Amino acid sequence: MRTAERVILSLGLLLGGAVAANAAPRPVVVELYTSEGCSSCPAAEAYIGELAQRSDVLALAFHVDYWDNLGWRDRFALPEAVTRQRAYAKSLRLASIYTPQAVVDGVGNFVGSDRESIGSALGRTHIGVPVALTIHGDTISVDLTAQSSADTAKAQPNDVLLITYQRTAVSPIKRGENAGRTIKEFNIVRALRPLGHWDGTKQYYQLPLKQIPEGSTDVAVLIQQPGQGSIIGAATLSVAAPIGSVRSE
Repeated sequence: MRTAERVILSLGLLLGGAVAANAAPRPVVVELYTSEGCSSCPAAEAYIGELAQRSDVLALAFHVDYWDNLGWRDRFALPEAVTRQRAYAKSLRLASIYTPQAVVDGVGNFVGSDRESIGSALGRTHIGVPVALTIHGDTISVDLTAQSSADTAKAQPNDVLLITYQRTAVSPIKRGENAGRTIKEFNIVRALRPLGHWDGTKQYYQLPLKQIPEGSTDVAVLIQQPGQGSIIGAATLSVAAPIGSVRSE
């Protein structure tokens, strides 16, 4: 069985039960673990830029800091990105972490520049928990739909995560493995924070816009099974858009 087929099978099993009753189409989440100090990463960054143009994909670039001591400090590196990547190494039973690494929907592990394998994993409709994101005045609101009582009884306490990201940046690299290159980067994660847990009941969260890190252009909400498992819900919203605009798949 090929890797992409294993991913599809795993998702089918993990999306059973609690999300079945009110499932809705959603973007597939591709997380790239990358660094400006890694010579193999620019090709993966370029691919993430292409995926970022697709409405059926939520592409996110998590910059790690463990390349920073090799000559170039990545200005977008986040300690939280390394923590998240290490948690994936555990949940996906990987021997080590690496860059560029792409994780698809929390269950598929690929080299970030492997377009064929990642493309195969994206090639279907993904369903999940409906997530509504809106802006009201100076507040971001997150609304999670309640499931049926039977499905709620089966539900686990899934993690609700808020991610803020910056759509594009251009970085001239002066030292390290990419010295002399100028890298265009896409959907750069600027912050990651837990909002709470979703157990199948209706949940509602609010966040002041002033808490969004400077430079961020968009926010995303992920619903992820415990132990950093399968992602079962995802939505994204521009924080630079007019009041009340919504983008939620």
